[in-house]
Amino acid sequence: MKLNFLITRRAALLAVASITATAFAAGAPKNIVLIAGRPSHAPGEHEHNAGVLLFEKCLASVPGVKLTHHLSGEWPAQDELDGAAAVLIYSNGGVGHPALQENRLQQLDALIKKGVGFGVVHYACEPTKDKGQKEFLDWIGGCFEIDWSVNPYWEADFKELPNHPVTRGVKPFKMNDEWYLHMRFREGMKGVKGILTAVAPESTMSRPDGAHSGNPAVREAVKKGEAQHMMWVCERGDGGRGFGFTGGHFHKNWGQDDFRKVVLNAILWIAKVEVPAGGVQSSLTEDDLKANLDSKPPRKPRPAKGAKK
Repeated sequence: MKLNFLITRRAALLAVASITATAFAAGAPKNIVLIAGRPSHAPGEHEHNAGVLLFEKCLASVPGVKLTHHLSGEWPAQDELDGAAAVLIYSNGGVGHPALQENRLQQLDALIKKGVGFGVVHYACEPTKDKGQKEFLDWIGGCFEIDWSVNPYWEADFKELPNHPVTRGVKPFKMNDEWYLHMRFREGMKGVKGILTAVAPESTMSRPDGAHSGNPAVREAVKKGEAQHMMWVCERGDGGRGFGFTGGHFHKNWGQDDFRKVVLNAILWIAKVEVPAGGVQSSLTEDDLKANLDSKPPRKPRPAKGAKK
């Protein structure tokens, strides 16, 4: 009788432990890994470290989310990546892109095939044609392609926003930034949705043709007044999600609520965390924007027109 009681009690305890473990796993916070590239550009520009730390600060109070950051080009350990719900990179791009070094594309590909979300901000939207472009088109639906896309400074006027979780609580806004345009997207925009869309003015074509500055295709598109997507989201066939945001050159722009909110919403969305009805609520002070800036030499003044170089 006593033995039967002990067996029954042990079984009950095991059942409770199993239920508790399952409930804990189901309610475990989703880990979002934020990766900042090395310092570059002039003070107040490409402030990857400060930007990533602002994202972390603004998302810290969101229930069910755990955030970890890696600064100045540091790459996360494999076990941390294995536990990620989403990975965000804010860095320089091209051949120096953090994701293109060593075997990192393969690391990310393995994660993304499991449904992990992936997002890129500003220059991190640019892989290279030979390495990373195929993956970025698969992972986030679009990217910057040299001799096709361009990177002018201009004030984009986002007059209308689509109905999507990423735009919750975001109001139409204008912002001067280095907004990349004429991005390379998947054929037919399959699975891709534009989020921040505007018509680029003729002034964006003032530079001569070059790998990042101009080409016949983009000149024709701008001349026709074709709408350009400066932020987009995608849903992959594996159930995973991705986004690209081409702004973020000037650090001060993160102080604008709508500019910041649409990115914060997107970070939650790719991690499959429910975006609040009014979007992520956050506020930043001047001190917040000045915090964690990289130590950089001031930009050298440009020579006056006609002066000898």
